[in-house]
Amino acid sequence: MHHFSYSGGHLHCEGVNLETVAAEVGTPCYVYSSATLVRHAQVIADAFRRQSVLIAYSVKANGNLAVLATLAAQGCGADVVSGGELLRARKAGIPASKIVFSGVGKTAAEMGLALEQGIHQFNVESAGELRLLSEVAVRLGREAPIALRVNPDVAAGGHPNISTGKSGDKFGVPWGEAEALYAEAARLPGIRAVGVDVHIGSQIGDLGPMRTAFEKVVALALRLRGQGHDIRRIDVGGGLGIPYKEGDAPAPPSAYAEMIAEVTAGHGFEVILEPGRVIAGNAGVLLATALYEKQAPDRTFLILDAGMNDLIRPALYGAHHDIIPLVEPRPGQAMKTYDVVGPICESTDKFAAARELPEVHGGDRLAFMSAGAYGAVLSSAYNARPLVPEVLVDGDRYEIVRRRPTFEEMTGLERVPEWLTTAA
Repeated sequence: MHHFSYSGGHLHCEGVNLETVAAEVGTPCYVYSSATLVRHAQVIADAFRRQSVLIAYSVKANGNLAVLATLAAQGCGADVVSGGELLRARKAGIPASKIVFSGVGKTAAEMGLALEQGIHQFNVESAGELRLLSEVAVRLGREAPIALRVNPDVAAGGHPNISTGKSGDKFGVPWGEAEALYAEAARLPGIRAVGVDVHIGSQIGDLGPMRTAFEKVVALALRLRGQGHDIRRIDVGGGLGIPYKEGDAPAPPSAYAEMIAEVTAGHGFEVILEPGRVIAGNAGVLLATALYEKQAPDRTFLILDAGMNDLIRPALYGAHHDIIPLVEPRPGQAMKTYDVVGPICESTDKFAAARELPEVHGGDRLAFMSAGAYGAVLSSAYNARPLVPEVLVDGDRYEIVRRRPTFEEMTGLERVPEWLTTAA
């Protein structure tokens, strides 16, 4: 569910008219609904209320400080994949004791930061990472609680580029090597193995592959216990899908929680979840303004002021986002078929092909729905376009929580060498 709907002929986010936001902030811009973020966090917490669980929100989905602070107030922890995300989570008020550090390429400096902060767990993805973490922990006089992320060779996810649990993917320890690496972890100083981690993909609607992976992981955890390892946690990752368009019907959190309860029943595991998209995805929209049409022999292009630098998911994954006008269409309003594109000088700067929309004119404003996850976090300043601003709505009030940078700020980290400015 989400809190975006038409009222009085205009699209609103909760009690705020999005035409008002677009006029004040300018487009393109992202708008997030506090009520939707809170509702989704509560739905997940309620689904798992009978289980011992840490809900570690996946910061990579949407790392805006205001979004993180909203979720921190709901008791969420954080799943981070960099030192920067760790610092963001801490700045937003998430306790270090609720932070899990994932990712395939942790540096020694990032490991040291996480150890000094006292995080809940490292999800270790390779033998090289495990050995480096041991060295850093010993140097700092700390002990690193770890889970090995295992690759169960189970395919899942809405697109090959977001499937992460197959043999050959860069993520996780190969299944056949996991037990030997746990044995090495037991011998390494500064390392304490406390769990097993798995994450097989993103935008997963069918729980079947998840169940297969989780059953394999629980069986592995029980074998490890039998070998003397104190395995008390199962990190099941994230990946639960959301509806992006009519007809999408991913499994609800209640069914997900029930499946996990069945798989882990009777073993006393703490369950760690890493939800991201399922919390933030439908809590945000991207606002854009139509510039003009461009007629081609076999199609009509609708050119917007938003580009793939602002929302790259369609270019990366062929992802679908519903596109709706901020002014509610009238009954019987003329429809037109467009290729919806942006201003970036790339052929991949296309949001939709042959999309039927209510007829659009220059200056009309549109909303890309379900853009709260993997939207602003993946934006860039390509073509010297400023990073997109972000707005958080709470009831009938709103605030710019990341403003659009000025040209001077965009170029402030650069300098021209003196030899290029010295007159001949």
